[in-house]
Amino acid sequence: MNLVLDATNYIGIVAFSVSGAIKGIKKNMDLLGVLVLGFSTALGGGIIADLLLGKTPPTNLTYLPYPTVALLSSLFTFAFYKVFSHVQKPLLYADAIGLAAFAVSGSSLAYSVSENVLLVITVGTITATGGGVIRDLLSNEVPMVLTKDFYATVAILGSAIYFSLRQLGYSDLVTTIVSFTIALVIRVMAIRNKWELPKIKV
Repeated sequence: MNLVLDATNYIGIVAFSVSGAIKGIKKNMDLLGVLVLGFSTALGGGIIADLLLGKTPPTNLTYLPYPTVALLSSLFTFAFYKVFSHVQKPLLYADAIGLAAFAVSGSSLAYSVSENVLLVITVGTITATGGGVIRDLLSNEVPMVLTKDFYATVAILGSAIYFSLRQLGYSDLVTTIVSFTIALVIRVMAIRNKWELPKIKV
């Protein structure tokens, strides 16, 4: 994995862990519940992606820096909740970095297994959003990615861009940087302009 993607992955792990932990605190969970939600949000998508690709045991359970960062971030959120609850805006942008990074890393991993467009886009999207889905399900809520915000769509677009560039012959490094940048820009624009997909009001 290149250094750019590795660095953004850590930013994503921290941001996702904090969002999961905050959800657990708001749901009145104890310390264990908060840690489980933080860990699941940050690493759940990657674990599912590895299992889908037959990569066992999953990297997020064997490469210790990842779960360590996820658990420590969740623990700090529990201990200093009032501080984290006042920095929602920066966390939102850190989350955007994580979303783009996870989509690209998942796509890269899938592409290394098979040059199948459906596989690459699906695994990239699951890597980026699977943890959030697990978080919401454990919180007894309909997953946010299915109900609001221009979020999972960004992961789909980022994964599709990654696949397209690799098919055009660009290297993994160039493709990673370009697709990550485009996905991040789209997500930031969605945040600032409050983009949402069409809905039928009933």
